[in-house]
Amino acid sequence: MNGELSLRATGSARRRLLRNRTAEISMVLAALVALAVLAILVGSVLVRALPALNLDLITKGPATDAFGRVTGGIAPAIVGSLMLVAIAAAIAIPIGVLTAVWVSEFAPKRLADQVKLYLDVLNGFPSIVIGIFVFGLAVKAKVPVVGIGHHQSAWAGGFALSIIMLPFIARTTMEVLALVPNHLREASYALGVSKWRTVLSIVLPTALGGIVTGTTLAVARAAGETAPLLFVCTYASATVTWDPSQPVSSIPFTIFSYSENADQHAHEQAWAAAFLLIAFVLVSSLTSRYFLDRSRRKLGQVG
Repeated sequence: MNGELSLRATGSARRRLLRNRTAEISMVLAALVALAVLAILVGSVLVRALPALNLDLITKGPATDAFGRVTGGIAPAIVGSLMLVAIAAAIAIPIGVLTAVWVSEFAPKRLADQVKLYLDVLNGFPSIVIGIFVFGLAVKAKVPVVGIGHHQSAWAGGFALSIIMLPFIARTTMEVLALVPNHLREASYALGVSKWRTVLSIVLPTALGGIVTGTTLAVARAAGETAPLLFVCTYASATVTWDPSQPVSSIPFTIFSYSENADQHAHEQAWAAAFLLIAFVLVSSLTSRYFLDRSRRKLGQVG
């Protein structure tokens, strides 16, 4: 009818709708490509790892059979990685969180901006440079660092990994603390609560989920590092050791070592170790996502 109002887009409106639909399709395709790459990566590693995925892999140390083939498992590497990550976390988490609290809540703005810049620079350092630094500081130094010794050890490896973790934890914590609503601080100050007490009792508990998220991602990143460990903690052991003053094996170093071996069984164990590392990273990422969503809901409720 001539008097009816048409709702069909025409002219420039039609072109805008077409561009919008094209952009939406492009984003969906990009997301599908990213998921496909992840699925292909995990699937290909799993297929190659299946022959070596068994209970012996995580309960026994490496051995060789009568034909010289690699058998047994990677238990020393698993324990070594756990020890290295535990040492790194024990060093990096308190220092990183305290640094973030000081920068976000107490430091003058100009000094806080400088500290953030330095942390960003440190976060971008190649890990192999950090390994060389710790090697010169703790392994080949004329005066050994107290508690680390004068040789390769789990202490030195954990210290190197802590340098990698620290700026990531600090910057993530700073971003989370900035999301805490100011009215929570102001309400606490109005009740006569001191600033340090407000931070300890109000700000940190509110941002705890985000802090745990950053810490979990930092641990996942450190667990997969190989380059710094090549200088400060490389050791192929057939037995499990819990002594941090001695060099220990690790999953990334085992993957690197076994991949250079001519034995097919060693290659299968390298793929199996890689799958275990991927599984750890995936679990860590899912855990961090859970805590991040929980923190966002909590901050949304108090915002």
